Amino acid sequence: MYEGKTVAVVVPAYDEERLVASTVRGIPAFVDRIVVVDDASRDTTADRAAAADPRVEVVRHERNLGVGAAIVTGYKRARDESMDVTCVMAADGQMDPDDLETLVRPVAARECDYAKANRLFTGQAWQLIPRTRYLGNAILSFLTKIASGYWHVADSQSGYTAVSLETLRLLDLDRLYARYGFPNDLLVHLNVWNRRVRDYPSRPIYGVGEQSGIRLRRVVPTISWLLLKGFFWRMKEKYVIRDFHPLVLFYLLGMSLSGAGFALGLAEVVLRFLGNPIPVATIVLVALLVVSGLQLLLFAMWFDMESNKGLAVGLEVGRPLELPAGARIVLVYEGSQEAALETVPAATAATAAAGEKAS
Repeated sequence: MYEGKTVAVVVPAYDEERLVASTVRGIPAFVDRIVVVDDASRDTTADRAAAADPRVEVVRHERNLGVGAAIVTGYKRARDESMDVTCVMAADGQMDPDDLETLVRPVAARECDYAKANRLFTGQAWQLIPRTRYLGNAILSFLTKIASGYWHVADSQSGYTAVSLETLRLLDLDRLYARYGFPNDLLVHLNVWNRRVRDYPSRPIYGVGEQSGIRLRRVVPTISWLLLKGFFWRMKEKYVIRDFHPLVLFYLLGMSLSGAGFALGLAEVVLRFLGNPIPVATIVLVALLVVSGLQLLLFAMWFDMESNKGLAVGLEVGRPLELPAGARIVLVYEGSQEAALETVPAATAATAAAGEKAS
């Protein structure tokens, strides 16, 4: 238990008999339950995990469903047992257990709803992470920013996370992607529910005997397509069905104009290679379509950033701050000549401050 909150750790595992026991033994003592989800391993992963720590509960899949499906199984178990904070750690020893408290603390304190590790914060990332994986991560992180609306979040492929019980109850877990793109898809769904997400620095660990089954040539295109579908799903769910926002029109017009401009420009290039002259008016039209389309896309992204800016803030509007009794709070009103200073009950002051922030 951590500061009065129950904590569970989900460990998805597939053929990790060499490292799963040491990973489980390294999980801090404040964790109440460890759910190891054996995704139909062909070795002794389940047995070694069960023998490593008395807090372990092993859940077995009859067939291999993917790392995302394994995490969802663990999430459901933790949700059904009403665990206040549920974390995810890989079974291959690449996640530093010393960083677990850093992720649990803000979720337990209700400062955010979903905390995730960011290995790119540290200057060691370029030296420690294999080059191809680093570049692939950078590409997917940028695409995830656009698709999810969490422009302040990076290292989208990091699976070292902590999530609140309230958030797990909101999510439709069965809709989440079952394979390696699970963290990206989860961010898209979290944004639709306006969940607050934060990155926290984490030390990358490599060379401990882990074996990666990730093939970037296959994974990057697959996740890119997943993010494209997730982007349009988020636009529909968040900005059309739940609450209309004009940024949808900006995105649609921007895509249409820039797409038409690039298509027309490509057609004119082909015609030019075939010996046909290109009228000046056509060149101007291509430039106008491309420039106008890109401007509309940039405005749409800016609107999206502004719309989601509050999800990066620690204080949720209307939620009381935990302040000591007799706290002295200064409220300064814009345009006023004086600032009133008085001692008020903590709950009253916090609610007043939150109300002022909302207005």
